[in-house]
Amino acid sequence: MRYNSNLLNRIFTQFIPLVKKIVYRVLYFLAISLVFSIQSFAQTGGKTTYKFLNLTNSARVAALGGNFLTIHDNDMSLALANPSLITPQMHNNLSLNFVDYFAGTTYGFASYGLNVPKAGSFAASMQYYSYGKSDNTNEYGDVLGQFTAGEYAFNLGWGRTLDTVFSIGANFKAIYSSLETYNSFGLAVDVAGSYIPSETFCASLLFRNIGRQITTYTPEGTEPLPFEIQAGISKKLAHVPFRYSILLQHLEKWDLTYADPNAAVDPFTGEVPTQSGLDAFAGKAMRHIVIGGEFIPAKFLSIRFGYNYLRRQEMKVVSRPGTVGFSWGIGLKVSKFNFSYSRAAYHLAGSPNFITIGTNLGDWGKK
Repeated sequence: MRYNSNLLNRIFTQFIPLVKKIVYRVLYFLAISLVFSIQSFAQTGGKTTYKFLNLTNSARVAALGGNFLTIHDNDMSLALANPSLITPQMHNNLSLNFVDYFAGTTYGFASYGLNVPKAGSFAASMQYYSYGKSDNTNEYGDVLGQFTAGEYAFNLGWGRTLDTVFSIGANFKAIYSSLETYNSFGLAVDVAGSYIPSETFCASLLFRNIGRQITTYTPEGTEPLPFEIQAGISKKLAHVPFRYSILLQHLEKWDLTYADPNAAVDPFTGEVPTQSGLDAFAGKAMRHIVIGGEFIPAKFLSIRFGYNYLRRQEMKVVSRPGTVGFSWGIGLKVSKFNFSYSRAAYHLAGSPNFITIGTNLGDWGKK
């Protein structure tokens, strides 16, 4: 039976005026949100809520070392992190992503693309983070039972080409978090733009997680969202089957270093030794850079690798740094499916597995 999306097209058509109104006011919402969220710009971890929003959302992204990409090749799994990559060619595309994370926790994403003439292209995604079950104990350590915890977000992405070289996109996120008896709800938007002068080059600028909590876990007040400014480029070489990617993360804050309380202390001054001059500048600059590459020996095969300097500096054990900060993966196209698998070394304790499966539902109706 041929897959038919006419019903979905009619449903979306009914909401075109509302969608346009929301999208064209995104920049206004951005300005207002920046005013209310400016206190969070110098915070990259530990002081924000809904951190699961910035988790790597596909095996391809994980293999190339980051949590977003600027590759313009109609890959549905890239649309959630960079809505300016949403294209009409993603119509009827389905992407399923699963991550076997640490300590029994898991998370995943499901995304579906739909193109609506004159309104733009859309990507609806549902993401979850499951913390599994934990023991509920009293102050004496007696187990009273178990509880579960999880966080969820529904994302509606929109993308549109402005002319032959520029495209824009936005995500609207409805967020729900349930941690034992504590619950919270929030709203956020992403805004992105891409410059695509050719099929082999793409540059993007993103503003992620602009928003706020609507209801809080406790009456003590709202917590900031993990706002981040990102940028990047990707380039496919003309005469070699290779594409490189250079990503810039946390552009909202220059200094991402921190004082390690376990570092050796100078016995005379009582201070922790720090770098200065060129070494300090280079260390701060490299923490913003993620590099990755794809070797494409055939249309059905991709071999990927990446390096994240910030992850290595934050997560490595000095005596045994190992491959922390490095990542690798493989992509295969088999019949009507796209498979991607990758591993990223976060710590000596283990490396999570990333699995992505994609297909175009419209292909299943073709003979």
